[in-house]
Amino acid sequence: MSKVTSILLAGVGGQGIVLASRVLAEVALKTGNEVKVSEIHGMAQRGGSVVTHLRFGKQVFSPLISPGQADFLVGFEKLEAIRLLPYLKQSGYLIVNDQEIFPLPVLLGKASYPDDIIFYLRKQTSRVHYVAALEKAQKLGSPQVVNMILLGVLAQYLGISPDCWEEVITKSVRSEFMELNRKAFREGLTLLNRYPLENAL
Repeated sequence: MSKVTSILLAGVGGQGIVLASRVLAEVALKTGNEVKVSEIHGMAQRGGSVVTHLRFGKQVFSPLISPGQADFLVGFEKLEAIRLLPYLKQSGYLIVNDQEIFPLPVLLGKASYPDDIIFYLRKQTSRVHYVAALEKAQKLGSPQVVNMILLGVLAQYLGISPDCWEEVITKSVRSEFMELNRKAFREGLTLLNRYPLENAL
C-alpha cells in the first residue's frame, strides 16, 4: 500500500484556511498525487471553526482523517489546535500559530481564554513548532497572509520544491496581492529550523 500523507488545517473563519487548503491541494496534484479534501465550516461565516482534512498520495480512498492519524496538524489559532489535537498521530507534527481569537463565550464574559495553552501542548507532544505568524504577517503589511506563512512552514516538511508552491500561489490569488502572498510564503520557509529535512516525510 502506498504512503498517504494526512494533513489537518484548523482555525476560524476569516483566517484564509480555505485558500491555504486549495493551494496545498493544487501543489500535491502538481507533484503527481491523488488528492482528497473535505472542509468543515462552523455556523458563523467569520469567527466559526473551519477545519480542512486533506490527504494525498498515489492512491487515496477517503478524504477524512481518523483520530490519531494526522501526520500534520496546522493550527491557525491556539484553541483550535487543542480542539483538533486528538487527530494527530504520535509521530505527527504540530504547527501552531501563536494567535488568540476569542470565541463567543469568552467575548460574552462567560468563559476565560486559557493562558497555559503552550505549556499544555508541549506536554502533549515534543514535535511542536510555534509560529508568530500574525506578527510576521503584520510586518509584511497584511494580517491576511498568515495562511501563506504557515504554508511556508509546512512546506519544509513536505519536501516539495518552493518553486512549485510559488507557481500555485501566483495562480491562486489576485494579481495585486500576488507578491505579498509569495513574500509571506518565503517568510514561512525561513522560520522552521528545529527539525532537519531528513526527518520529513
